[in-house]
Amino acid sequence: MEKEKDFLNSEYYENRELSWLKFNQRVLNEARDKTIPLLERLKFVSITSSNLDEFFMVRVASLKDMVHAGYKKKDIAGMTAQEQLDAINKDTHALVELQYSTYNRSLLPLLHQHGIEIIAAHEDLTSKQAEFVDHYFHDNVYPVLTPMAVDASRPFPLIRNKSLNIAALLTKKEDKKGETEFATVQVPSVLPRIVRIPSSEEGVKTFLLLEQIIERNIQQLFLNYDVLCAYPYRIMRNADLSIDEDEAEDLLQEIQKQLKRRQWGEVIRLEVEEKVDKRLLAILKEDLHIAQEDIYKISGPLDLTFLMKMYGIEDGDELRYPPYKPQQVPQIAPGSDIFAQIRKGDILLHHPYQTFDPVVDFIRQASKDPDVLAIKQTLYRVSGNSPIIASLAQAAENGKQVSVLVELKARFDEENNIVWAKKLEKAGCHVIYGLVGLKTHSKIALVVRREEDGIRRYVHLGTGNYNDSTAKLYTDLGMFTCSEAIGEDATAVFNMLSGYSEPLTWNKLVVAPIWLRKRFLKLIRREIKHAQSGKQAFIKAKMNSLCDRDIIAALYEASAAGVKIELVVRGICCLKTGIPGISENITVCSIVGNFLEHSRIFWFHNDGQEEIYMGSADWMPRNLDRRVEIMFPVEDEKLMDAVRHVLETQLADNTKANILQPGGKYEKIDKRGKRLINSQQQFCEEAKLAVPKKANVYQERVFIPAEPVD
Repeated sequence: MEKEKDFLNSEYYENRELSWLKFNQRVLNEARDKTIPLLERLKFVSITSSNLDEFFMVRVASLKDMVHAGYKKKDIAGMTAQEQLDAINKDTHALVELQYSTYNRSLLPLLHQHGIEIIAAHEDLTSKQAEFVDHYFHDNVYPVLTPMAVDASRPFPLIRNKSLNIAALLTKKEDKKGETEFATVQVPSVLPRIVRIPSSEEGVKTFLLLEQIIERNIQQLFLNYDVLCAYPYRIMRNADLSIDEDEAEDLLQEIQKQLKRRQWGEVIRLEVEEKVDKRLLAILKEDLHIAQEDIYKISGPLDLTFLMKMYGIEDGDELRYPPYKPQQVPQIAPGSDIFAQIRKGDILLHHPYQTFDPVVDFIRQASKDPDVLAIKQTLYRVSGNSPIIASLAQAAENGKQVSVLVELKARFDEENNIVWAKKLEKAGCHVIYGLVGLKTHSKIALVVRREEDGIRRYVHLGTGNYNDSTAKLYTDLGMFTCSEAIGEDATAVFNMLSGYSEPLTWNKLVVAPIWLRKRFLKLIRREIKHAQSGKQAFIKAKMNSLCDRDIIAALYEASAAGVKIELVVRGICCLKTGIPGISENITVCSIVGNFLEHSRIFWFHNDGQEEIYMGSADWMPRNLDRRVEIMFPVEDEKLMDAVRHVLETQLADNTKANILQPGGKYEKIDKRGKRLINSQQQFCEEAKLAVPKKANVYQERVFIPAEPVD
């Protein structure tokens, strides 16, 4: 008798944080790819730095909190918080080393070859450049600086989270004992970090970093002292907000108060120049209360996010991909009556390949339409100058009933969302600040319209935020419908969010945190039964992250039963492939390309009666248990074909896809002798053609080939 398999065995699971670091490694690999235009490669280095900052401020900070609290419970991979921190430390140091090796040894020389020079140190300036830099410092930088000395009467100042600073060791000029004093000055974020200076070579654009300009002139900040040495440093603080919502009478005020505390959080990472003076480092280590393992000695400029500014350098078009313009949605001509088009049938939107304008127009037209009675919408992250916010405010001023759920707890967008919430309230909108204990992450907009045959509800459902800016960068799917069943469900969703009304049943939508986990497990187990009955069974899904233990265990059980499982998981994946008898029928690929993969698709074979869903939730505990999420079915046959095509194309990608190997590594596909398939590039071409490719997804995958790789 075969031994019963333990699908929950911790050996079958990857640690979440280490998996995330592997994702950031995949992003860095794009910067190392010689087939990618140079400035695009710079962009990927910048993204890895930005990603790492957020990872430390939230995930590493959370683990440190656990250690401080004596929390001993192990994660799904069998690791304690301290064990995770130790492993993270090792892998992060290696990642940062590779990041700077890529920057110093590969990208800087290539930039110089293309007429772009970033001077590494102010000591390398020519006399003409030095003169320019000194004038620039005197005219533009000096008036903004605030040097801060540390002595008996002046304690160590607050060093702001993520700010770049310069630490200096000083001695008084008349002090014969030569006693040293410590001082620090913040590199002002209100000034450009990259300064263009005269070049010593014709046809070369030359740049110097602001901290180098300050370092060169730091003596002017301490006229009565000799500056022995000066080095930049940067800290990362715990920025994970902890809010007791049950005790917070006013969530808005409580979040505003907590945001200020981010600047006071525990220091969890210190970055210093590799050659920093040992005395300076000792002072920083003591006053910032930082452990040795949390100090990162950097071989190059701190905080490489400045490279995103370099990406936009003028006259650099040949070093970037040609800009892509999102294409028109075939069913919605610009300026047409969007409600009339939706009445003809459900409409699928695929961003950024297709324009986000119809979503903006949906709210804009509703705000002005005299027959529209009400607009209801959830907002998680919106752009800085959101046209959707403007239309919602206009709708309220036009006398329509406008209800907006603004999620104040959207991490690092809290301040932005507070501003919008106040603006909407001022315009007369009914604003809901999320639910106690839950984040509202669902993407839904409902328009209630009076028509000749009665009230009709129009609904937009999506996988991404109502953000017109990120819609040009993130791949997402959305759907317009005026289905009566979905309209009823949409009303029930907003009644649940604004009050305490939970419907006993739903027509079509599946909502977390109460129903979604059960539905996913039921759908997976149905495939298991089909496989056990000898029927064809498969699951194909796409998401940002996969780390829910119960879902992974169910997938393992399905794989063991013979269900074929193909997954596209961009980031974290705690599932392991290729475990004998456990996950041999599971493949996982991660696509890292010019756009950020963000859509969620779930496709179940169901013995030929296929079901396809899309939604806002990943297979993560937070999405299934602690957030309001919506999963919605795609039932129109043409739309189902289109969604199948999206998923099949990504599963066939052999250019930007990274395949998870049984040992836990991700590897690119060997493309030799194969037709190249770059899914993102293909979707761009298809959107331009404005005619979806018709393909029999069971027998062949039809593709527009990408440009061949040299």
